[in-house]
Amino acid sequence: MANDSLNAIPAQVSAQIQASPGARLQTGEDVVSAEDAARAGLYGLLAALLRDVPSAALLVQVRGLDAAAGRDDFALAWEGLRLAAGQVSPGEADDEYHRLFIGLGRGELVPYGSWYQTGFLMELPLGALRRDLAALGFERDPGVHEPEDHVAALCEVLAQLVLDPDVALERQRDFYRAHLGRWIGRFCRDLETVPEAPLYGAVGRLGAAFFELEGRYLEMED
Repeated sequence: MANDSLNAIPAQVSAQIQASPGARLQTGEDVVSAEDAARAGLYGLLAALLRDVPSAALLVQVRGLDAAAGRDDFALAWEGLRLAAGQVSPGEADDEYHRLFIGLGRGELVPYGSWYQTGFLMELPLGALRRDLAALGFERDPGVHEPEDHVAALCEVLAQLVLDPDVALERQRDFYRAHLGRWIGRFCRDLETVPEAPLYGAVGRLGAAFFELEGRYLEMED
């Protein structure tokens, strides 16, 4: 990811959007580069939008974020999300989320890594993810019943890895390659093309643009 693309991300995103109430997105006295703050902020933003029904407060935050610099795919996708967040009501966002991810028995999309890689839930990729999470010091919250390979959970983990000074870029790259990079592009394209989903179509476009940049950045650093 070129520095220009990273620097185009408004600084507000890392300051305003939290991945989860317990996520370590505040770095205390640790010095985090603007580049890593931008990466973590985008992971956190996507996690916040994909984890649960977006609150009215989250929609207000998103539509109030500054425009991104430039006119490339990322900047256009960013602007599309800001506009979409300002045009849907909380009730419409709730309806979109439930239709796409919950539904009657199952939503239109299944946002889990095992599903995208094998066609089934709770398969071998989930076991490999659990081993890597344990090695990184992550513990499963006993109050959470969803598998750990939910797209929002993986974004939250990567946001924390990016901002952890003890986690080298190589380890971030290995985790991304193993558990997100193989399928996230397909998920974002599926989300982008779902009909009658103006908010989550915009989330899919932003995700596709971001993960293309993130994947190139991590491979460039190999």
